[in-house]
Amino acid sequence: MLLEDKIALVTGASSGIGRATAVLLSQQGAAVSLVGRNLAALESVAAEIDASRGRALVAPADVTSEDDCRRIVGDTVSRFGGLDILVNAAGIIGTGTLDSTSQVQWREMMAINVDAVFTLMQLALPHLEKSKGNIVNVSSVTGLRAFPGVLSYCVSKAAADQLTRCAALELAPAGVRVNGVNPGVVETNLHRRGGMNEEAYAAFLEHSRTTHPLGRVGQPHEVAEAILFLASSKAAWLTGLNLGIDGGRQLTCAR
Repeated sequence: MLLEDKIALVTGASSGIGRATAVLLSQQGAAVSLVGRNLAALESVAAEIDASRGRALVAPADVTSEDDCRRIVGDTVSRFGGLDILVNAAGIIGTGTLDSTSQVQWREMMAINVDAVFTLMQLALPHLEKSKGNIVNVSSVTGLRAFPGVLSYCVSKAAADQLTRCAALELAPAGVRVNGVNPGVVETNLHRRGGMNEEAYAAFLEHSRTTHPLGRVGQPHEVAEAILFLASSKAAWLTGLNLGIDGGRQLTCAR
């Protein structure tokens, strides 16, 4: 049990990487606060955790709302007695170039992928300082490399990476570690929610086999394993790391 008696708050816990992470952290002994907008999906995750005798709190919230963020941090601490791990896995993707991205699209991307991460880190900090806890932010390979047609997404993830590094430097004297993971293409609902239909998504996955040197896309549980490592004592001397877990994607040119 890498996380026995630890308390974690995971955003984006209703699906994809967030869900896989919440379940894995629970399996490793943590009590988990499940944050997302889809109440039914969160309850499904909680039922899975409860079935394995884990502890979960269903915490529906809009992470772009400061009031909601304040509430879920407070509810987590009230329910479980503290906070050791914050995983910011909530995020969106969207297509667009410099001339085609609207102001509304730009602001929504930043609100969810950057502003919400900053807000939750700030609100969780007093509790993480008490527990000498840590933060793991879910970014993307697009934070490390530029890709065409997803300008606002790339910029938001690069900002999240720099936030991770700056916070790691500032919080190190307090014993709070801050790291991030930068996945390549992972088979989740992210791109569908970003506007891809089933035919386009299937073609995208097939093409992604050729753009990732290991010859396949990733699965949510593989990213969750990396998050577990960074959140555990096995990574006790790691902070400010943006860990590429991308089948080698960041090593290639855009194609």
